[in-house]
Amino acid sequence: MTTFIVIAVVLGLLTAVWMLRPLWSSSEGRGLSLGLGAALCAAAIGLYLLWSRWSWPADAPSIADTPAAMVKRLAKRLENEPNDVAGWLMLGRSYVALEQFPLAQRAYQRADRLEGGRNAEALIGLAEAMVLQADGVVDERAGRIFEQALVLAPDSERALFFAGVAAQRRGDTATAIRRFQSLLALNPPENIRPILEQQIAVLQSGGGAAAESAPSGEAVAQARVRVSITIASSYASRVTPGATLFVFVRKPGQPGPPLAVKRLPATLPVTVELGPEDSMVPGLGISAGDSVEVSAKISADGSATPRSGDVVGRVAYIVGKDGLKPLLIDDVTP
Repeated sequence: MTTFIVIAVVLGLLTAVWMLRPLWSSSEGRGLSLGLGAALCAAAIGLYLLWSRWSWPADAPSIADTPAAMVKRLAKRLENEPNDVAGWLMLGRSYVALEQFPLAQRAYQRADRLEGGRNAEALIGLAEAMVLQADGVVDERAGRIFEQALVLAPDSERALFFAGVAAQRRGDTATAIRRFQSLLALNPPENIRPILEQQIAVLQSGGGAAAESAPSGEAVAQARVRVSITIASSYASRVTPGATLFVFVRKPGQPGPPLAVKRLPATLPVTVELGPEDSMVPGLGISAGDSVEVSAKISADGSATPRSGDVVGRVAYIVGKDGLKPLLIDDVTP
């Protein structure tokens, strides 16, 4: 396109010089002819830019370089280069970023087959995509895949964590303790360390998946949170078709995953109840007497990750004491 513009300008100048050649007979005429020629070219270019329907390259990146378009180009390239393991791994990561988890699993499975089941990154990516698709639940199959990955990469923090959670869910306390202790030895971030230490202590004291069924029915009934969620009229237009409602229960000031989370269609008003069954990590859940914060947010794209522009609301809650409590969504994530 740059070549086209240069040629057009040159041709325009030559045409203007030819048309205005009678003025070259005097020095004043030469100056006038040059001025008129430049003005003529400038006017022609301006009118072309104004009236032309041509999509100029300056506009192209906003369309062609979107994440979805780049992923599509990568997938197209892999059709011609099907043995590119690194490309399939990149495609898997890209689909996860776009929250297209079934496609991510297919990409990781392709990389795994090409490597004969010996690529730890492919196995971990596959299992993580399965967990994400299941809203954080590490099922038996995903747990087995994480264990396979640990054979190849015993120091993988991601595989150790999820394998520990899977072991805890199936009641294999010894394996869960080993996985969390190995993760602790790798010096995890400070906000993760206390959670791991707490989990190990619970497991060593006989807690975990086996102990979760031990509390009496009365204790379980008390360890519940009930909120009636509405949205301020000024934010009602933010609830678009297909939006998702996330409800979180956290201990104020405590880092790490929430005590409980529930994902629902964003149909308001609605009454939501959360209990131990909504815990993200076995052994780390709601207990009677806890002073917690219950928050609700509307996500247009279905992502639980906080994003600027999400409408949110919060309310303090004492588990086992407060009954049904109103929660108004009346704020925006900066």
